[in-house]
Amino acid sequence: MVAATRGGIRNFVGKRMSKSVKFMGEDLTISKLSVAEVMKIQTEAKSIETDENKGFDVLKTVIRASVEDASELTDVDFDGFPMDELSKLSTEIMKFSGIGEQGKEAGK
Repeated sequence: MVAATRGGIRNFVGKRMSKSVKFMGEDLTISKLSVAEVMKIQTEAKSIETDENKGFDVLKTVIRASVEDASELTDVDFDGFPMDELSKLSTEIMKFSGIGEQGKEAGK
């Protein structure tokens, strides 16, 4: 049996990468989405094809998964934000996480 080395990949399990972005003119911390979170979002996004109203639900899932303390926000809380600010924030999260069209462009 080989002992785990100090620099092994296992040390990174559960670690989150984060950065600060602007939201409504203020700094806000976002984290990269995990594989499990991306898979959940992709599953939810498939429902958009049959129900366009699901798009806002997917946006809320993205933000709740990535933004510090956002998991505590209710749907009513989200209704109080400007839509364009939420959309920009979601796009920034997707870009930072390397998924969607934004992620493809970030990799260039």
